[in-house]
Amino acid sequence: MGTPTFQWPVRVYYSDTDAGGVVYHANYLNFFEHARTEMLRKAGFEQDTLLAQDLVFVVRHMSLDFVRPARFNQSLVVVTELVKAGAATLLFQQRLQDADGDIYCQADVKIGCISAQHFQPTRIPQAIKQELARVG
Repeated sequence: MGTPTFQWPVRVYYSDTDAGGVVYHANYLNFFEHARTEMLRKAGFEQDTLLAQDLVFVVRHMSLDFVRPARFNQSLVVVTELVKAGAATLLFQQRLQDADGDIYCQADVKIGCISAQHFQPTRIPQAIKQELARVG
């Protein structure tokens, strides 16, 4: 049995595409962001609740590989895997793929945990790391 992954379905809407009918490159970031947010929710944590506890997750670094163009009205899935959980960072691998496993875009994403009040790195609570590892 492999590492658990979190999967979030995506439908490509007209508003996601450019004049050529393919997903505009910046919208892949939205797909990946939505999937990470839903993964956190599935793990039992809401971002507004974390904000009230002075915790915010921010993108520290992202590397993207645009493999093939996704097109209007495609039904796809974002597959998200937590690769590493550090004291104040999380490393994810994400990919947008179709039902056959063909990859359209993939990303390595480093997320930092910071104090919402001070914008300084802060430790990720162990419960968050454990639950994220469980769901993906």
